[in-house]
Amino acid sequence: MQNVIVFGASGQLGNCLKKVAEERGIDYVHFLPEDEANILREDLLSIVFEKYKPTFAINCAAYTAVDKAEDDIELARAINKTGAVNLAKQCKTHSTTLVQISTDFIFKGDVALPRTEEDPAEPISIYGLTKLEGEQEIAEILDEYYTIRTSWLYSEYGNNFVKTMLKLGAERDELKIIADQVGTPTYAIDLAGAILDIIASAKKEYGVYHYSNEGVTSWYDFAKGIFDISGTDVKVFPIRTSEFPTRAQRPAYSVMDKAKIKTTFGIEIPYWRDSLKACIAVLSTL
Repeated sequence: MQNVIVFGASGQLGNCLKKVAEERGIDYVHFLPEDEANILREDLLSIVFEKYKPTFAINCAAYTAVDKAEDDIELARAINKTGAVNLAKQCKTHSTTLVQISTDFIFKGDVALPRTEEDPAEPISIYGLTKLEGEQEIAEILDEYYTIRTSWLYSEYGNNFVKTMLKLGAERDELKIIADQVGTPTYAIDLAGAILDIIASAKKEYGVYHYSNEGVTSWYDFAKGIFDISGTDVKVFPIRTSEFPTRAQRPAYSVMDKAKIKTTFGIEIPYWRDSLKACIAVLSTL
């Protein structure tokens, strides 16, 4: 019998996991409030693991403010690395399998080929570096873990690119969007379903996996897709990264190869535009 606890339950992916679990009638996933399950508090974590005796722990908690992390290094590292270490230690003590959520930002993004799980990591931002450090620590501590790297997450929950574009598109006549950063948008609802599929599979094929929606696009084309599908009338102009400098560097090409997760778990992954249509349909009802 599975017994799953979710950390970072109030965030975007945590809310998506809750929605998918409810839709599937899954009652063995527990979504813990931060005051009960702060990953930086080892004393609280010990109590949680003793109380729930989980077979799986899903870590959705992360410091994801990419630009802010460049100046807030200590907190970013505390959450993305030390928090992951704290969870891994509890998982080892209680024979719990950890599901760690990571990012395409662990790659430099200077090679125009889909990245596999075996490709060398070379982060170019503090966010990417601290997420990689968390991955590495987990691999040192645990044998039974799944690290799932994902990219460009969006959903009807929280703050994300889709919701920002819909808001700006309603307020402005024109927008300039970066066209030379390429990757794959990922509907967090799809990722949540994949995580629950992996847990339900009972396959002990531990290690690192990549998950994003299928296809390749730029932020410019992603924005165009959002406006086309939602019927928003706004002119969108492509610009280069150099025309919109940010505090943190971002990978120019961060498309991930998903062959491993599809083959191992038989997971079918939707095309990014199809998932975007599904999300916008939900947002239009809110």
